[in-house]
Amino acid sequence: MPTRILPAVGDADAVRSVTTLLSQLPDAEPVAPVVDSTQLIDTLARLAAESVDELPEVVIVHERIGPVPALELIREVALRFPAVGVILVTSDASPGLFQAAMDYGARGLVALPLSYEELASRVQAVAQWSVGVRRHLGAGGDVFTGVGGTVVTVSGAKGGVGTTLTAIQLALAAQASGRSTALVDMDLQTGDIASYLDVQFRRSVVDLAAITDISPRVLADAVFRHDTGLALLLAPAEGERGEDVTDRAARQIVSALRSRYEVVVIDCGAQLGGAGAAAVEMADRALLITTPDVVAVRGAKRAVRMWDRLQIRKAEETTVVVNRHSRATEIQPPLIQKITGTAVAATVVPANFKELQSVVDAGRIHELENKSSVKQALWGLAGEVGLVKAADGGHKAGRGPVSFRRRRES
Repeated sequence: MPTRILPAVGDADAVRSVTTLLSQLPDAEPVAPVVDSTQLIDTLARLAAESVDELPEVVIVHERIGPVPALELIREVALRFPAVGVILVTSDASPGLFQAAMDYGARGLVALPLSYEELASRVQAVAQWSVGVRRHLGAGGDVFTGVGGTVVTVSGAKGGVGTTLTAIQLALAAQASGRSTALVDMDLQTGDIASYLDVQFRRSVVDLAAITDISPRVLADAVFRHDTGLALLLAPAEGERGEDVTDRAARQIVSALRSRYEVVVIDCGAQLGGAGAAAVEMADRALLITTPDVVAVRGAKRAVRMWDRLQIRKAEETTVVVNRHSRATEIQPPLIQKITGTAVAATVVPANFKELQSVVDAGRIHELENKSSVKQALWGLAGEVGLVKAADGGHKAGRGPVSFRRRRES
């Protein structure tokens, strides 16, 4: 059986060098190379969604891959696709880097300049390891998908557009459908999830920032279990401590949450820092909340362009959600889609603050009534973005707004 090898190399000269050598390896089946970290994760996730058998046995990561650093990328691949063997190609073959690569989840290291013998030996050993892992998983009768939980980020085009409300209701809808759900407040300086859910807490996301290996027990100690069943990872009470959560820490935290929960909803707020950028880049779906007014739509356009410039996310990979929508508004979703160049969610959230005022003032947004048109729309949005179980989610969420809407329509 040929060994499928996926190179992740950003440098054009390095691509030619790597692919030429790979094509000469016996029983090797090189896959078209990917040029950055985002493309690599997207490719592996797409293949894993089809079948574990579609995944390559070996992934080769070049040291100059970007925008995510090579070691961080290796950690994410190892966590999300544990039956894929990763080889790091680097000019630094020191014992220190070798140990670091192993700690991050690599199965081998090949020094530059590449030699045929070394590359062939490493690829063969890693491929055998990968095949053995898959055989073991198959023998155990477990269905291995390698994808992990679904991560959705919710960002605001500007402050005050309903980002936190949207994130909370999406998480509640996912939890109500029977999926284990974590809600993360990555708005590190001005996070409001604790206030909206009437929560007093001691630990926050900052407590995980300095931990290099987040075990399930450490993660469980940091999250707060809400009465609704949601696992909350909250922003620090002291906003200045948010600076301790670096982009590297954010990647580790999101990866740990993805491995423990079926759904992870992250409130990224309206200001983009390193941690928020890392979360948006790692997300399966990135939602950008806007209201149908000139200032907010311009903010959405500005955010989309910034994400693209920083290679965080492309416009076509972003979904804009229109909040406080009414038919009388001059700026309608099709125009917003044209202005931003993004996809626009089919579900729009109506402008009806009177429904929200009492629960917002009480700081108990989770007690919003099922008949609320705002809640119905947001839970409908959860279904649109794939956070609600398709098979039995309708029954479990039937106590909430989804079934209410269906009864009314029928």
